[in-house]
Amino acid sequence: MPSRRLPTLAEAAEILTRRRTRPARRPAPPAGRSLTPLLKSLDERFGQGPGALQARWPEIVGADLARRTEPVKLSAPRGGAPGVLEIRVAGPSATLVQHRSAEILERVNLFLGAGAAGRLRVVQGPLRIRTAKAPSQVAVRRRAPPLDAAIEADLTREAAPARTERLKRALVTLGRSVHRNPPDSP
Repeated sequence: MPSRRLPTLAEAAEILTRRRTRPARRPAPPAGRSLTPLLKSLDERFGQGPGALQARWPEIVGADLARRTEPVKLSAPRGGAPGVLEIRVAGPSATLVQHRSAEILERVNLFLGAGAAGRLRVVQGPLRIRTAKAPSQVAVRRRAPPLDAAIEADLTREAAPARTERLKRALVTLGRSVHRNPPDSP
């Protein structure tokens, strides 16, 4: 088989000016661009679901009911009928929740969209422990008013015989607490 000689640099440049090379392929479009219409249609079809309810449950049903309940799942039956919202209720609060079921469904449908939930299923059981509190529920610790100067002097004098400085401070703190919160008398 005869060997073929390679073109020189000048010949290669002349060949490339006469012939058109294949264009470079375009990179694939970002995945988000093609997924956005699909996600929008799925959101319109199936709604936000229990994840959105979990996050904003105290705002939807109110702080009183939110302490006693939590949404478990929102299931939509076939045929486009309204869904069934399953709520876990702590202990004997189930009667209260059943009594207010129409109000709860109305508020949930206001949040998720009309017809998202048509029925309420109440399941009794323990609630998950909530770790994060809303800013309105965080307890604000108020500083106690100072005690009378005579009482402070008595506390300091009574704690003076203590052996260590740490014990003296602890006794004075205990005395202040007792004077601020006196036990109820019979």
